[in-house]
Amino acid sequence: GAARSHGATDAAATPSVALRADFDALPIEEVDGREYRSENPGVMHACGHDVHTSCLLTALRILSDARDQWHGTVTALFQPAEERAPGGARGMIDAGALDNPSVHRVFGQHVNTEIPVGSVGFGSGLFMASADEVYITVNGRGGHAAKPHLAADPVAIASQLIVTLQQIVSRAANPIVPSVLTFGRIIGDGAANVIPDSVRIDGTFRTVDESWRGEALDRIRDVAIAIGGALGGSVDVQIERGYPALVNDDGATTIARDAAIEYLGADRVVDLPPAMWAEDFAYYALERPSCFFNLGVRNDDRGIVHSVHTSRFDVDEHALAVGSGLMAWIAIRSLTAD
Repeated sequence: GAARSHGATDAAATPSVALRADFDALPIEEVDGREYRSENPGVMHACGHDVHTSCLLTALRILSDARDQWHGTVTALFQPAEERAPGGARGMIDAGALDNPSVHRVFGQHVNTEIPVGSVGFGSGLFMASADEVYITVNGRGGHAAKPHLAADPVAIASQLIVTLQQIVSRAANPIVPSVLTFGRIIGDGAANVIPDSVRIDGTFRTVDESWRGEALDRIRDVAIAIGGALGGSVDVQIERGYPALVNDDGATTIARDAAIEYLGADRVVDLPPAMWAEDFAYYALERPSCFFNLGVRNDDRGIVHSVHTSRFDVDEHALAVGSGLMAWIAIRSLTAD
């Protein structure tokens, strides 16, 4: 939900800024041996969303304690459901989280295990890709492995399909437009000597160009169906449109980056290239000038080096102080800029 704090002057007559943190977890079993290990089996904060929320709560405490030193309204966006489309951002926007008073800018942060703790990273313009989910069911005709000629082998069809679909990225996409098509899940419920009736394939398509995004998804569907038919089976393709590409506003990014240089020093602020991750923060960026940046949590000496979305993910907790103070300072600098 959204919570609001007002500075020293009338909220209706002064600038407004929003700070966003997500708080959902992932279906991952966390490794043993940590004091703060998840108490829920198979559920883990493996993407740092607990860090985001902790930082925002502390930033609000900082802003509240210094309320007589800033003017305007700070809206705190505590957002659910970032990890799975359709995500929580769109619903919060539709519910009016950016209104009453109207938010002028939105800022958010995300942990990054490639950036050392104490540093942060920014990128203006295109920052993250769009992300869509592709679910393909290959229907064949099961049979005995010794007599494949009497079956329509969905495993063979699915294998051909996966390889051929990669040509959409390598041959059909403009080489200067980043595109990724990855299939991470294949299920064929047969056996060593059993050809199954069907195979399920799940994947994701990501790019940074909205026009190509639509064309590519159409091609994925058409090629998959054509291959299935040509090889004696049939194919059902379900595509779930996910988040759009995240584009950081130049002005908002300048405010946040300059605030970070003031707060941490120029040597602790790094420039980041666009990445093929995806984030539903993109929806805020479609509505208001916004900046999404990365909070360093890596510590090589302590072995805190593992990626998000893994059971060994961890953060150097010194990042909490950095993220909290910086979020508060960015809010103040944004209000001052208005």
